[in-house]
Amino acid sequence: MLKYERQWLADDVKAALSVAAVALPVAIAYAQLTGVNAAVGLYSCVLPMLVYALFGTSRQLVVGPDAATCAVIAAVVTPLAAGDSLKHWQLVMTMTAMTGGWCLIASRFKLGVLADFLSKPILMGLLNGVAITIIVGQFSKIFGFTFDSKYLLERVSGAPSYLTQTHLPTLSMALLTVGVYFAMKRFKPTWPSSMFAIAFGAILVWGFNLQQFDIKTIGSVAGGLPVFQTPDFNVGIIRELVMPALNLAVVSFVSMMLTARSFAAKNGYDIDADKEFRALGLANIASAISQGFAVSGADSRTAVNDANGGKTQLVSIIAASIIAIIAIFFTKPLEFIPSAALGVVLVIASIHLLDFKAIWHLRFKDKQAFYLALTTLLAVLFIGVIPGITLAVLLGLFQFIRTVMRPTDQILGVDAKGVIRSVDTSDKAQPVAGIFIYRFNSPLTYFNAAYFKRRILEQYAKQNGDIQCVIIDAVPCFTHLDLSVMSMLAELDSIFRKRGVRLELAGRKRQLRSWFDQTGIKSGNEGIYIRSDLYLALKMNQSQLASNTVATTEVIAQ
Repeated sequence: MLKYERQWLADDVKAALSVAAVALPVAIAYAQLTGVNAAVGLYSCVLPMLVYALFGTSRQLVVGPDAATCAVIAAVVTPLAAGDSLKHWQLVMTMTAMTGGWCLIASRFKLGVLADFLSKPILMGLLNGVAITIIVGQFSKIFGFTFDSKYLLERVSGAPSYLTQTHLPTLSMALLTVGVYFAMKRFKPTWPSSMFAIAFGAILVWGFNLQQFDIKTIGSVAGGLPVFQTPDFNVGIIRELVMPALNLAVVSFVSMMLTARSFAAKNGYDIDADKEFRALGLANIASAISQGFAVSGADSRTAVNDANGGKTQLVSIIAASIIAIIAIFFTKPLEFIPSAALGVVLVIASIHLLDFKAIWHLRFKDKQAFYLALTTLLAVLFIGVIPGITLAVLLGLFQFIRTVMRPTDQILGVDAKGVIRSVDTSDKAQPVAGIFIYRFNSPLTYFNAAYFKRRILEQYAKQNGDIQCVIIDAVPCFTHLDLSVMSMLAELDSIFRKRGVRLELAGRKRQLRSWFDQTGIKSGNEGIYIRSDLYLALKMNQSQLASNTVATTEVIAQ
């Protein structure tokens, strides 16, 4: 922002108008999904967008209400509020503040690496599951009936019974909204279709007094400046929000980073994950202070921003200002917006989250990734959004632990040009006579040290010929001092010495010597040899083998 160029202004203003036009109906719809007043959705756009503009590192990212975050909050807060609308709103704000707090803690401890914590397949399954849950939930608003059950499977199984309760005027309004939306998409694709569809429905309700036909609207919208209020509920309830808020922080951040990184790559710049964590935390706290709910990176609004040539975060500042003016002065017309129209907008937004084709393609590219995505999807559908997200986080953790505990390993050899590379079916590299070179593709720690020891002995046993030296590539696996690893290394050296085999470590020479001194492990002739790198270790051992061969030949000749 400090290096702002004047020629960017026109594009930023154009992009801001488009972002505001898209954000307005979506914010109102997500407020209804969350279970709070429509004005709360508008509040959730204003201050968070301004805060992110000041602290975020992405030039295009727009923060705001998101389908997944709203669905999570609703799933957590609704049973706790027990029908009390004020308590519901206050719990929403409290959970939002806690989510922001978790983000700030993560930023303080440099946990931006969590952006890679939930793998893409897990996130794909999660978003598809959340999208289906939202779509099914909105059918009650579109068809004009009320669900008796809060669980997805019961709602789907009871579909025939529910459909007999269809309210035809409500369904007609929903179909009109769909017609206007797709007509706008067809004839004016650059215009905000959702806003025009919702405005059309509101005009019909206002002009023809359609409320007399029991067509439900969002009702009174408490506009004006948000008035800060302290929570008025049993503090013990906060315990129920701690873990869901943590889950929400992780999922929101990972989702936001996928969006931010994709647009940063497209526009040729980098973003800072730790600063993004801080910016997301501050945005959520700002949302809670301004009486709003949790926000994340909004991929649809970010795409609109980029498509309209937005260059900087001035887009968010202008768009937030427009939404603020409407939230303070022009909320009266919002009262006539039909709930059915908002249901249609939420269904359309959720459909854009669905990508079953991508999940199915994983089956042919990576079966493990396919099963992860499918498990997460089914978990969200069968056991609910919150348990599904918890399972997704645990799957991400287990996937990481499994990778670290049981990583791949390689036997190394030399190709025709003398380059060290892995020995595989291509036969480009061949093992070195008398020398076994081993690489373990994970940091060594207490919970994979035994596996490392077992693997290297198994691979050593498969080697042909008289092996006189075992060289371990120390660079990828000896990354930190671990007493269990040092003890295992001493045992391994003892095993190889009994077999007349010399054990050497290649790489991290200074670091390993320091660790050996601290743990009392001997090096050199009395212990484990430490070389500067693989090539030096290989060269010295080849020279020594050659010298031994010459000496043996001379003895035989004598």
